[in-house]
Amino acid sequence: MNLSRRSLLKSAAALAVFPTLARSAPLTLTAREGAQLIAPPGFPETAIWGFGGQVPGSPIHLQQGERVQRRLVNELPQATSVHWHGIRIDNAMDGVPGLTQDAVPSGATFDYDFIVPDAGTYWYHAHNKSVEQVARGLYGPLIVHESEAPDVEQDLVLMLDDWRLDPETAQITRDFDNGHDLSHAGRLGNLITVNGAFDPSFPVQQNQRLRLRLINAANARVFTVGLDGMAGWIVALDGMPLAEPIPIEDTFPLAPAQRADLLVDVLAANAETASLFSQERDGAFGLARFSVAGQAASTPRSGVRPLPPNPLSELTDLNNVPRHEMRLQGGAMRWLGSARIGETELSGRELAQLGRFWALNGYAERPDDPFLDAPLGSVHRIAFVNETAFPHAMHLHGHHFRLILPDGSLGPWRDTVLVERGETREIALVTDNPGNWLLHCHMLGHAASGMMSWYRVT
Repeated sequence: MNLSRRSLLKSAAALAVFPTLARSAPLTLTAREGAQLIAPPGFPETAIWGFGGQVPGSPIHLQQGERVQRRLVNELPQATSVHWHGIRIDNAMDGVPGLTQDAVPSGATFDYDFIVPDAGTYWYHAHNKSVEQVARGLYGPLIVHESEAPDVEQDLVLMLDDWRLDPETAQITRDFDNGHDLSHAGRLGNLITVNGAFDPSFPVQQNQRLRLRLINAANARVFTVGLDGMAGWIVALDGMPLAEPIPIEDTFPLAPAQRADLLVDVLAANAETASLFSQERDGAFGLARFSVAGQAASTPRSGVRPLPPNPLSELTDLNNVPRHEMRLQGGAMRWLGSARIGETELSGRELAQLGRFWALNGYAERPDDPFLDAPLGSVHRIAFVNETAFPHAMHLHGHHFRLILPDGSLGPWRDTVLVERGETREIALVTDNPGNWLLHCHMLGHAASGMMSWYRVT
């Protein structure tokens, strides 16, 4: 695919690189207000909320099996919490107000303490009033390194996000409860950044091999990612290594909260630019650009090896495994006729007046009873049946699951599955982590307006 420089940069964003991989990080996560240049030069700084007053928050780098100890200090005007996305964590540390902990009030603290059992690319983000707090910048990367890392020249974390800014002031618009967004595709921004920056340049050399850790931190945008001037493989999805790396021959989707680890070789020649782009309806939009200066080798490397697997419970025979349907309902063009909040059945009009436009299995709020009450170590199938006119990124806390492919075979491990409009996607999981776990759409406006459930492992 040949892309011009103009087409790659006609909308937002390129790459800001985190500092050289650190093996230590502050023991305090302070959620506070800050200011950062999000928009292009010439615009004022944007007022944000961030961990440490910056976006993204400082990257946390660990070795597999290490212990995380962080004290959340809340200096924001709202209560907040931290969810450690994708980590198979102790339930009390999962950061879900009303289910695993109370929200942390302004001026208060909460101590998180857990082990990271799996290597991979993860992230942490606010989980109270998420549709606002994540949109304001409350997130950061959490990277767990393998004992045997792949041989690469650079290991880069790229957090993709979109921002809805006032074009005159470059400030975040505060229409977080916008009924149109909540009932349609969600809060889509007008500016794309990578690592909280607009269009910085990143130097590489021809025939270098890079590890690109992509994290979609956007509220609702699905990025359709492709490479130009590079060739590579997907080697992990949602932190979990693939048994066989997938050659990147075309674009691939990255839904909100999903991650993809790529190993790529820079093929662009000296003084040229290689790019990571998103293919959208009106063309290719630049996500990250890599300016080539010099040559690392005369030819690119050949092939790639799989990353070492994580210690997940085996899933083999799915015969006689119970199957549970979760029906995704409502939204624009498929308006709810009625749904329940608690034990009360409300009409679609009454629900809309409460800002509820979506439902999961007839509930427009997290129900009192779990969607699934599973014994520890049992195996289950869940079918997400999308009856709506929009895609949804369905996320399970506390577990990874395997996709069940159309031919009945098992696909890759994930923690978030994209379910397109009118589609049914099935997953299989071993309920090997006890506790009360959230299950919700990670289009955060959809979760806030009805797409929230939970399951219990006892």
